[in-house]
Amino acid sequence: MIPPPLPVLAAIAAAALLTAALAMMLRNLIHSALLLVLTWVFVAFFYLWAGAPFLAFAQVVVYVGAISMVVLFAVLLTRRHDPAKPTRPASLARACSALAVSGGAFAVLAWAVLQWRPVPGNPPPAEPSVATLGAALAGPQLHALLITGVILTATLIGAALIASPVEKPDSSQ
Repeated sequence: MIPPPLPVLAAIAAAALLTAALAMMLRNLIHSALLLVLTWVFVAFFYLWAGAPFLAFAQVVVYVGAISMVVLFAVLLTRRHDPAKPTRPASLARACSALAVSGGAFAVLAWAVLQWRPVPGNPPPAEPSVATLGAALAGPQLHALLITGVILTATLIGAALIASPVEKPDSSQ
């Protein structure tokens, strides 16, 4: 198999990093959540570039589809923003600590990638096809998947009920 060109990877990585950085810098939570969804789409593009179509499909279904909706609902249900009250700007100390933590995580991951060596004598495992993985998930694991969906739906409904304003009965009648 011919490896995909590296400029495509560079473009995908740059787009994912740009949308993630913009999502962190914007003050509007809805815009940040939508940019986070776009970041997840670029991660799915990376999986396609790397030759993992099932992971790309799972990324789109789980993160772009489900998790993004939960994030948007959570933001919309829990946000109590008073436009007259100014928000505190991000502090330099928080930005520096975020850069230090992310730099440390990047250093650990880079060290692990650079230290990796294949084990001699072990053949790589056979890659299952997307159809095989889908059949395994939709076959014996179907009930667990459906129960998880019901639990997540009940959780979202509960969050909506908790976050909704309580109307006080009118005592003037």
